Order: sequence, then structure tokens, then C-alpha cells
Amino acid sequence: MAQDTDVIVSSFRQSAPYINAHRNKTFVLMVGGEALEHENFPEIVSDIALLNSLGVKLVLVFGFRPQIDAALEMQHVQSQFVDNLRVTDDVALNAVKQVVGKLLIDIQATFSMGVVNSPMQGARINVMSGNFVVAQPIGVRDGIDFCHTGNIRRIDTDSIRWQLGQGAIVVVPPIGYSVTGEAFNLSAEEVATQVAIGLQADKIIGFCSNQGVLDDKDRVINEMLPSEAEAKLRTLAGSETDTGTVRYLRAAVASCYGGVKRSHLVSYQESGALLKELFTRDGVGTQIVTESYEKIRDANIDDIGGILELIQPLEERGILVKRSRELLESEIERFTIVERDGMVIGCAALYPFVEDGMAELACVVSHPKYRRSSRGDSLVRHIEAQAIKMGLNKVFVLTTQSIHWFRERGFVPADVNDLPTQKKSMYNFQRNSKILIKTL
Repeated sequence: MAQDTDVIVSSFRQSAPYINAHRNKTFVLMVGGEALEHENFPEIVSDIALLNSLGVKLVLVFGFRPQIDAALEMQHVQSQFVDNLRVTDDVALNAVKQVVGKLLIDIQATFSMGVVNSPMQGARINVMSGNFVVAQPIGVRDGIDFCHTGNIRRIDTDSIRWQLGQGAIVVVPPIGYSVTGEAFNLSAEEVATQVAIGLQADKIIGFCSNQGVLDDKDRVINEMLPSEAEAKLRTLAGSETDTGTVRYLRAAVASCYGGVKRSHLVSYQESGALLKELFTRDGVGTQIVTESYEKIRDANIDDIGGILELIQPLEERGILVKRSRELLESEIERFTIVERDGMVIGCAALYPFVEDGMAELACVVSHPKYRRSSRGDSLVRHIEAQAIKMGLNKVFVLTTQSIHWFRERGFVPADVNDLPTQKKSMYNFQRNSKILIKTL
């Protein structure tokens, strides 16, 4: 029981910074018709309601492609698709109207059910919808009349913001209305993208069958820049261009280029995937970001707490020489850190001995959770580049337990006499650290 409690406390501590970070932020959620029909959808609704209670402003854009297909199949009608867009004739438009009305009611009913059957019981969740999208017909393209399939002209972002300001979850179907009173069938992904861009949302999140984008070994790609996502889309061209993952990835890229800083793809089939993606440091899906949320940078005074937390376990084991907070404060300009979403997960320090043309590489540490990745190599390369900029030609390390790690990176054994004059006098013979030097 105590162990279970410790896990809960640890999880809550990890999620607490994200609870604060997400408050008053605006997220646009893309939920396709496949997700609406999945048995996990009530849990997704409960998680959305929880986000709403935590002060997140939420817009839910839903699709209905499989539901329209089923409705038309019952009438023995098969739709024509061109460039992944349905040609919406009169029969298809009537099916769209019927399906959208039913889904709106079902979604609102599921929110009520989800709240009652969850820890959110008793909380009042307002779900609002409206004619937020102004559209116009696509018309005739390459000789094909798209009939009632439309393009977006404008998103009524003022009305959406007003509803969000009242604490409501805004539900937007992919239906647009013209100034002449016509209704048009729209791409749900395009509606979600334009809503996110218009609101300058903080995130857009798509629910896919897969847990994000997979690499060629079926492993989830944790983070992608828009250019990397575009390259991935090119490799998926052909038979896969109509999958939900591809459509949502395309929408995520467009949103990033439109000013939405972070886009996420998670699975609608995994329980709690939305919360795991938003409230854990590494998430579970794929994140498309305009700028990597992991970066190497110069340390500053605000990073001291993170560095101390990182190096303390190694100091206690005698692997690192102990550094006090005061010493770190006086030497902070010597440090470089790897920061991942606000957390220090790696550090290294450079101490130059200009007269001898050498520098010491010290305090190279990676967070235990990330040691199998290449952060240590990145830090060493960064420090070596700094030394070269300073006109130095050699870097040395003093280590007691990482000899082979440095040997594999080009450092060769040396002795005390090879150290800079000032460092010789400071060498701790009792500690008996091994000396390794690398020529730059």
C-alpha cells in the first residue's frame, strides 16, 4: 500500500508543473468518426472534462467519415472522393445533416455520462456548439463538380472565444454556412487547423488509431520538427494518404506553420493517452514542434537547483567531487546544460587554462532516465566546440569511473605532468583520478 502511495505522490509531483502550465491555455482537439465509435471514447470524454476543470480552454472538432459512409451504404449509394474530399451531392448532404445532428446529441450525452461515471461527478460541464464556420462551395475543379463540398472562408473566432471565456467546451462540426443560407460539408482536419490558427491556440491534438507517428521499426517518434514531419508525409504518399494518422499529421504541420507552437498525435484506443501526453515529461505520442523542446544552452543562475538535483546522487556515491550551491553560483557561467521542457537533464562544465592552451571538461552528467540516448555525446561536442572557439587545442578530464566512456570518444590516458601548471598543484592524489586528454 505504501509503495502504491509513493507512486501516486511521484506521479502527482511530475504532473503538477503541467497543471499550472496548461491553465488558461487553448487546445483544439481533432476527433475522427472512428474515435467517436470506439469503446474508449467515454474515457476520452472524461479526460477532456478533467482538462476543462483544470482551466484548459477546449475546442473539440469532430469528423464523421465512417458514419456518412454507413448512412450512404444503407441507401446503396457510394460517394466519389477526389483528393481525399467527398463529392457531396444532394443525397450525401442530407446524410451529412442527419449524421451531424445525431453526433452532436451523442457527444453532449457522452459528456454528461462521462462526468457522472467518473471522479468528475458533480462538476457541471457546459458543451456549446454553433455556426462558427463561414464557407463557400469548392465549385468545379478539373471538370468535377464538388456540389455541396466547401472551402472555409472565415472562422468566427470571437464567438468561440466568448464561449470559451464562459468555461464551455466548444464543439465544432465540420459544417460551414454561407451568407446565402447554404450548408457545406468540410474537411474536419481543415476546420480544426483553421480554428487553431485563428484562435492562435497553444496546442492542436489529433486522436489517431496509432499512438502517434511510427518509424520504420514501428516505434513511436516522440518529437518532430515540421520539416521532418513533411518528409515523413512524403514517405507515406500513396496508399496511406487517406489514413487518419496521415490526415492529422498534415493538419499538425499546417498548424505549426500557422503559428501553433505544439501539435500532438495520440491514440484514441489507449486509455488515458491524452493525459499521459499532456502531463508527463516525455508523453506517449508524437509531438510536432516549431522549436525542439529539448535544447543545449548556457546555464544561468536559475538552473542551479536543477544542476544540484542532477549531480547530487553522483556526489553521494563519490563519482563527482562535491560542489556547494555557493560554488555553483560563482562558476555557473562555466556550465552548459541540456534542458528538456523546463527540466535540466544533462550538464557539463568547461574550465579554460588559456596559458597552456588547454581546458578541463568536468561534471559531465546525464539524467538516469536519458543515459541511453546521446545527450552525453552532445554535451561533449558542445564543450569541445567552445574550447576551439577560445583558441584552445586540448581538453582533459579527471575521472574515477568513466574511463572507457571517454576513451571511446577520443580521449587518451595521460599523467599529472601533462596537466596545466595550475591544475597540477590542485590535483588530489588521494582521490587518484585517471587523467585523459583529447587533442582538438
